[in-house]
Amino acid sequence: MSWGRALKDTARSGISVERKRLEPLIAVRGAAGLAIVIALSLWLFGPAAAASSAFGAFQAAIATFQRSWRPRPELAIASGTSLAVSTFLGYLTISNEPLFLALLVVWTFAAGMSWAAGPTIGLIASSNVAIMLVTVTLPTSVAQAAGHAAMMIVGGLVQAALIVLFPVRRWGAHRDALADALAAEADYARRLRHDPVASFDPQPLMEARNAAAVTPRQARRRPAELHGARGIAERIRPVLASLADPAMGVPAEGPARDRVRELLAAAASLLDAAAHAIRHSEPVSAPPAAFATFRTPDTGSILTGAPYRAMTRLNTLLQDVVETAGGTPQEDTPHEGAPSGARGTAHSAETDGRSTPRPAPTDLGARGTARPAPATGSRPTTRGRPATRTRPTFLALIPKALKAMRSELRRGSPITRHATRVSAVAATGYLLGTWLPLGHGYWAPLTSVMVMRPDFSQTYSRAVARLAGTVIGVAVATGVVQAATPGTLQSGTLAVASAALMYLLMRTGQFATQACIAAYVVFLLGMGGEEWTQTVPERVLLTLMGGLLAMLAYAVYPAWETPRLRTRLADWLAAQGPYVAAVFGSYADPSVSNAPDVREALLTARTARATWHTAVARATAEPVRHRGLSRTAADDAEDALAQLGRVAMLLEAHLPERGATPVPPAARFADALRESTHKGAKAIRERRVPTWDAVREALDAWETEDTDKVVRNTATLVLDTLTELSEALDTAVPPMTLDGTAPEKPNGPRNPKDSATR
Repeated sequence: MSWGRALKDTARSGISVERKRLEPLIAVRGAAGLAIVIALSLWLFGPAAAASSAFGAFQAAIATFQRSWRPRPELAIASGTSLAVSTFLGYLTISNEPLFLALLVVWTFAAGMSWAAGPTIGLIASSNVAIMLVTVTLPTSVAQAAGHAAMMIVGGLVQAALIVLFPVRRWGAHRDALADALAAEADYARRLRHDPVASFDPQPLMEARNAAAVTPRQARRRPAELHGARGIAERIRPVLASLADPAMGVPAEGPARDRVRELLAAAASLLDAAAHAIRHSEPVSAPPAAFATFRTPDTGSILTGAPYRAMTRLNTLLQDVVETAGGTPQEDTPHEGAPSGARGTAHSAETDGRSTPRPAPTDLGARGTARPAPATGSRPTTRGRPATRTRPTFLALIPKALKAMRSELRRGSPITRHATRVSAVAATGYLLGTWLPLGHGYWAPLTSVMVMRPDFSQTYSRAVARLAGTVIGVAVATGVVQAATPGTLQSGTLAVASAALMYLLMRTGQFATQACIAAYVVFLLGMGGEEWTQTVPERVLLTLMGGLLAMLAYAVYPAWETPRLRTRLADWLAAQGPYVAAVFGSYADPSVSNAPDVREALLTARTARATWHTAVARATAEPVRHRGLSRTAADDAEDALAQLGRVAMLLEAHLPERGATPVPPAARFADALRESTHKGAKAIRERRVPTWDAVREALDAWETEDTDKVVRNTATLVLDTLTELSEALDTAVPPMTLDGTAPEKPNGPRNPKDSATR
């Protein structure tokens, strides 16, 4: 992508306003906390302290809007306290410019490194540095600076207290995450009706898994419908895919395919009903016709083998998820021709020792699947008590954050480059703002710190949004000030109104947010005694300077993602290979519980996949030509690795029970696959095309028996997808034959699904 197009796209992204669901009650609560702090400070200490403490309450409320599964009150307290410490230290050194500049560089570098611990911590740290540049100018003595710092802490405490006393959808984010996962699976079921090999984005399931981890304090108050439903939800996806995929036995057309389409439509209806109930904390209104679809008497004669087993497991899982979400499952009636106990034992993978289903993770879109039905008996009526995925408390998170920052403190790390870049720009902006005869020189470094992010697109889009929003916000605020000439109390009221509007529109984009912040600062400093003529011209010019410095810094000292695409792809392959090998290993020795190994390998592969997609998204917006991996090659390689995960998922959806007949060749194939993918990842990093001779030899040595034909056929599909990956990365021009055409590839079919019909 050229620089011109990249700048155009990022500018359009920066000034766009997205349509998002607004949360007015949360905005009112944040504005109320800000109003309480301003009124208290005005009454006790005067306008200057009120302006300083207002920044603390303002920043504390912003922190609670960040995406975090931890308790929000702790974020508000941490934000207010860290801003108080920054302000007090800044005031102690502000009289000595070299010392303050050194503090600014160190503080900004630390804020840049904090992005290694996550975007929430990174944003809070960066905002604290930016606001500190304003608040250090407000006190006039050390005692007053200490008082201002104390009021900032009070601002954070007030916001935290309001969150505790007036919770708004206390578990709303967790409900939304789980409901989004179920809704995504419902959409997936509908797409499978028309495209039996449709892709699935596992991001909603990953978000639901993150939301399921709670602190011990949260675990005691978590609603019942949030217990266990995620484990069932993750096990539904592979069963849906197994039911729909033609490779598992259902023809592309005919009565069996028509019945599968009916079952998928019914599953989508039930999943949507469960998602709606969980999102709104309501009883499940499950459509009776959907459950009746699974009890159609002739299903047992239309579907046989793997598709029939998938149908019975899906029926069990759907009844479990409806019951967990707060509905009453409809008891199953055995199908005509169905064996006793066909319904199975599908339960949440998050159970303790009283109920021990083996959680069987699936490919990148799901974590596990229901077990085949036992030979005798019916569905157990006793559920195990859901176990809790423990999330560390806020204090316990500090060592983890420091460890993450320390791991990124190395040459070549994008986070380290960002920290170096932002600290250099902050120092340069502060010096330029001080030397120029404009006054309020801190606006330039403030802008730079606020807009700079570790990646190119966010930095440039935020710089454009900051400038455009500042111009609009300052213009509106100036017009109001000129027309109404507000006093101290009126300016404080206007500042609170601007903050409330910002809280309300925060999720709609940076343009609206920055416009509200600009108006807020103008009104707040006006409350402190500054005339608009003292702030408006300098703010606009220095904001432009800070934005240009940020954009120039990324161009001079970038951290492009494009050259690292090969490494990201290799990491994905290195994570995907052990997952597929673990699935085959489960067939080699069913007497050993391999489910934990499969699950851990799956989670690692999920993380690598998410990292790859993030890298591709960033690289797409960068004005850099590819260096070794073109966009076409990246797309083809991504398709191959996604297909590799899907093939393994289809096999893993039918993992054998303990006591099943072992498949010894699967062990040799798994070992060859594990070793070959490790070497293949190394080859990709070294710009070589990976080879799969060991995998091919293990497959050729596989002696097929009636009991392992499905496993053997799946191994063939795995080799085909690996061949696809090599073809995608082989960018050398093939030699031409005598008739002027390219020779046919000798490594098997181009499409892995072709081998399913052989």
